[in-house]
Amino acid sequence: MTSASNSSSPDLDTTEKPTADVDSAASSAQAASLDIRNRKVIYLLLAAAFVVILNETILSVALPHLMNDLAVSASTAQWLSTAFMLTMAIVIPITGFLIQRINTRPMFTAAMTLFSVGTLTAFLAPGFVMLLVGRIIQATGTAIMMPLLMTTVLLLVPAARRGKVMGNISIVIAVAPAIGPTISGIILSVGSWRWMFGLVLPIAVAMLLYGMRRVENVSEPKRVPIDGLSVVLSAFAFGGLVYGLSQAGEGAAGNSVAPMVISLVVSAITMTAFITRQIKLQRSDRALLDLRTFRIRTFTIAILMMTTSMMALFGTIIVLPIYLQNVIRLDAFYTGLLMLPGGLLMGLAAPFVGRLYDKVGPRVLLVPGTIIVSSVLWLLTMVTESTSPFAILAAHILLSLGLALLFTPLFTSGLGSLTPDLYSHGSAIVGTVQQVAAAAGTALFITLMASRTAALTAAGSAPAAAAAGGVRMAFLVGAAISLLSVVAAFFVRKPETEPATHGG
Repeated sequence: MTSASNSSSPDLDTTEKPTADVDSAASSAQAASLDIRNRKVIYLLLAAAFVVILNETILSVALPHLMNDLAVSASTAQWLSTAFMLTMAIVIPITGFLIQRINTRPMFTAAMTLFSVGTLTAFLAPGFVMLLVGRIIQATGTAIMMPLLMTTVLLLVPAARRGKVMGNISIVIAVAPAIGPTISGIILSVGSWRWMFGLVLPIAVAMLLYGMRRVENVSEPKRVPIDGLSVVLSAFAFGGLVYGLSQAGEGAAGNSVAPMVISLVVSAITMTAFITRQIKLQRSDRALLDLRTFRIRTFTIAILMMTTSMMALFGTIIVLPIYLQNVIRLDAFYTGLLMLPGGLLMGLAAPFVGRLYDKVGPRVLLVPGTIIVSSVLWLLTMVTESTSPFAILAAHILLSLGLALLFTPLFTSGLGSLTPDLYSHGSAIVGTVQQVAAAAGTALFITLMASRTAALTAAGSAPAAAAAGGVRMAFLVGAAISLLSVVAAFFVRKPETEPATHGG
């Protein structure tokens, strides 16, 4: 018996080990194949998102050229930017619902098709109206792409490696808008404004065709009923808020404030109704935008900090070119070049910040980041008509470094603190906040600058000195707001594990 047992043991070992090895090898190969698939999906979404987000600010330097070419006023030309943000604010809240119902590939195809059609329309536009239509179609595709990218990353990337990937998303969300004016200035120095769309069009179409073949379906759609009333309330609430904020500068310029007041009042009423309805619907998981995300402290703090950071970014993007061109008298080309190093630094730093986040968590990055941003904004309160362009260049580079330290930790810790069933809603909220904060930052900085400039001009100051005074006032209020982020940075924590449930 003993002999038989001993002789049978090696036989068992030799028959079971290869099977185990084969199973292990097959499992490893399957995991590696899945990882490669996920990486391809994410990087394609990242590239597509960078292209579509870039268009949000690419027209900022081109407005004078468009006014001359299309024979429209400044307030009319400004609608090309206002309508883009307005459309984004209306569409993004709905994407949380769409991402739950529709798979990854058709969502990507819809986003890039809309963006490509809008780009083509803008490129061929015979006049202002068709150019505006093209911008609105572009914005619709853009609004779908960003929440789709964020939700896909949250679904596919483990929490331990999420910082690195979110660093790449920071390049899209922060760097693409930051270098939009630079690219615009370079294109305008050698060609027509149409080439801002003509150069993007083949890239967008190529990504669309490649994505239709290569983007894998990585989500699990479920049948979720849509509440029509929530859609209507959302459109008036967020659209009215962005439009009202965008009209704030009209009052500072001496025009009627009635459109702004009416829009903000309508927004406040419909926003109250929207929030009330979402709280009711989320009890049965039927909310268009699930507000239970705000029960999670880290997410709420991150959203508040994103708001102030986006206000600083977009306010600076708008005000600095005005200062450089109207006060220091740089032309559009050199203005664009001066703002390029900061945008490039933000892009280069984002992946490294992401890796650091994975190792040390958010607080070590957020605290120095907020201090740098606040310090630069305070320094910019001292600019004059004789300030050196190189001093502005150094300030913009430092500001970009500070913002690079902020965005990745905020996106990663904020969205990572949510439960998987709230990912799409959290992504939609982040996208909506980005648009509202961009509009608020632009409105705040422009209104303060215009009001102070008008007051100094009336008091007898020279035009350049008055304009410099207006810029100082804009940055003074921005610097004061930035102090809130410095305090909040100490309270952001890194999610330790994937949350299991959001509770009722």
